[in-house]
Amino acid sequence: MTMSSVNPANGSIIHVFDTWDHGRIEKALALAERSFAAWSVQGFERRAACLHKAADLLHHRREHYAGIITLEMGKLHREALAEIDKCAWGCEYYADNAALFLADEPVETEAAKSAIVYQPLGCVLAIMPWNFPFWQVFRFAAPALMAGNTVLLKHASNVPHCAQAIEEVLRDAGVPEGVFQSMLVTADKVEAVIADRRVSAVTLTGSDAAGRAVAAAAGTHLKKAVLELGGSDAFVVLEDADLDRTVEQAVVARFQNAGQSCIAAKRFIVVDAIADRFVARFRDAVQALRHGDPMNEATTIGPLARVDLRDALHEQVSAS
Repeated sequence: MTMSSVNPANGSIIHVFDTWDHGRIEKALALAERSFAAWSVQGFERRAACLHKAADLLHHRREHYAGIITLEMGKLHREALAEIDKCAWGCEYYADNAALFLADEPVETEAAKSAIVYQPLGCVLAIMPWNFPFWQVFRFAAPALMAGNTVLLKHASNVPHCAQAIEEVLRDAGVPEGVFQSMLVTADKVEAVIADRRVSAVTLTGSDAAGRAVAAAAGTHLKKAVLELGGSDAFVVLEDADLDRTVEQAVVARFQNAGQSCIAAKRFIVVDAIADRFVARFRDAVQALRHGDPMNEATTIGPLARVDLRDALHEQVSAS
C-alpha cells in the first residue's frame, strides 16, 4: 500500500510513500525496545542537549519546515512559521525544566524514607493529527523524550512528509537511532501496535471515534493512555465589549488555521443588546477574508486540508 502527500491548495501529488508492512513494524518495535535501554539511563543533561540542538535546528530551518507544512496541509505560511517557532520554544522549555518537573518528591510516611519517583515508562505510541502537524508532535515528544521514553509516531496519513521531517530534526539533533521513529502505517495496523508488549503507553489527539477505538485497545491490553478529543468552545460577547476589537478576535478565533483547530470558537453567544451589531460586523469581517495561495502573504484564509473534509462541511451547511 501507499500513502500520498497531496497539496490541498491545488490537488497535486507531492510524493508517494510506501506504507510499512508487518516486518517493518516489527523492526521498529524491536529497535525502540533496544534504544530504550540506553536512552532511559541517560541523564537529563544529555537529553536536554539533544532538545536544545533540535530547537536550534528548528530556528535555523524554519523557512524550510514551515514550507513543508504549508505545502502538505495548506496552513498559511506565516502561521506555519509561528508553529515552527512554537516547537522550538517547546523543546527549549522542557530541556530547561524537565529535571525540576521530574525530581523526586519526598513524602512523609511512617517509613524511614518515602518519595514519589518518576521513572521512564518505555516506548510510547503517539497518534497525532494533521492540523498542527509539527506542534502536536513536539508538544508530546519533547517531555516524553526528556522523561527517558522512546517514541513511535503514527502521524495522520495526509502529512507523511511532516512526519519524516520531524524525525529528521531529532536525528540531526543527536537523538540516538530508534529513540524517535516515524511509522508510515495505516489506521488498521494501530491496534496491533498498541497490543504489542513493547509499547507501554499510547497518546492520541483526534476525533471522538478514534479516541474510542484507541481507548478500547489500550484498556484491553492495560496500557496507559492519554486522549485529547477536541471540544465545543464558546466565544461569549457581553454588552460592554469593544466591538471592533471583539470582532477582530472573533474572526481569528473561528478562522485561524482555516478553522481547523480543536480550540477554535465553535459557538458564539452574544447578549441580545448588541447581537445584531456584532453579527453585522462579524459578517463583514468574514466576507473580507481573502482566499488564495497559502504561501502568498496577501491570503488570509487557506484551503481545508483534505477534499473529504471540505465535502463533509459542505454537506453540513447544505443540510442546515
